[in-house]
Amino acid sequence: MSKIKIGIQGVKGAFHEIAVRKYFNQPVDIVECYSFQEEINQLVNGQIDYCLMAIENTVAGSILPNYALIQNNPVKIVGEEYLRIKQNLVGLPGQKIRDLKEVHSHYMAIEQCRDFLSGIEGIRLVESPDTARSAQEIGTARIKDRAGIASDLAAELYGLEILAEEIETNKKNYTRFLVLAREDKEVQVETISKASICFSVSHEQGSLSTVLSLMSHFDLNLTKIQSMPILGKEFQYFFFVDVTFNDYHRLEEAIWSLDPIVNDLQILGEYEHSISTLEEIHQQ
Repeated sequence: MSKIKIGIQGVKGAFHEIAVRKYFNQPVDIVECYSFQEEINQLVNGQIDYCLMAIENTVAGSILPNYALIQNNPVKIVGEEYLRIKQNLVGLPGQKIRDLKEVHSHYMAIEQCRDFLSGIEGIRLVESPDTARSAQEIGTARIKDRAGIASDLAAELYGLEILAEEIETNKKNYTRFLVLAREDKEVQVETISKASICFSVSHEQGSLSTVLSLMSHFDLNLTKIQSMPILGKEFQYFFFVDVTFNDYHRLEEAIWSLDPIVNDLQILGEYEHSISTLEEIHQQ
């Protein structure tokens, strides 16, 4: 039986791959994609079965372009995964931090580790496309006097040593990943407890408030609301909303009631809420 193919943004060892392993909990084939757009293209064309896409981070916030990719392509959200982001300084075995000349990584990883990096004298900080690639380059070319900022999985895959672990400034650094499938993928209704929807409202006083009140009336718990400008319509916005619920039929009733009072209503996905992971995060 062939393994399912999962697309990730970045190379193997990226945090996307760690999230894949955590969510699917079975052997899979990881397909590396240079960009989120490439992930979507391969998914739509049937080259992969699913893809994982980072959508928000507790330090950096929401990734707005990814909302647009989901909205504008024939894909849907079928799951989610939350992952604690642990940044490590990695280099060749035997490498000493005091001898480093450069540290490479994704710009966001560098920003998240500024406090630690400021304590290393004379190093040059260099941006790379993603964290795992910074580790891959060092391991493949056996580059001395250079370190990367990457996951422990990347260090393992590319034969590197962790020179310093968990160097991120904010230890409560979590990323939420969405699991995407093609639109024709079936989801078991009995497992659904969360939905992501998108809509716009008329530019009138109280329009959004009316929508939110209606959701509350149907016992939908609003867990996130994100606005994004509508291209070509100055100061008008799409609203991306996540809701959780105990009764799927209440969601159906809410959608039926919302349809006449909002514009451009889309259901981006119906899936199982990762409530146990969130409870663990809030307890830490």
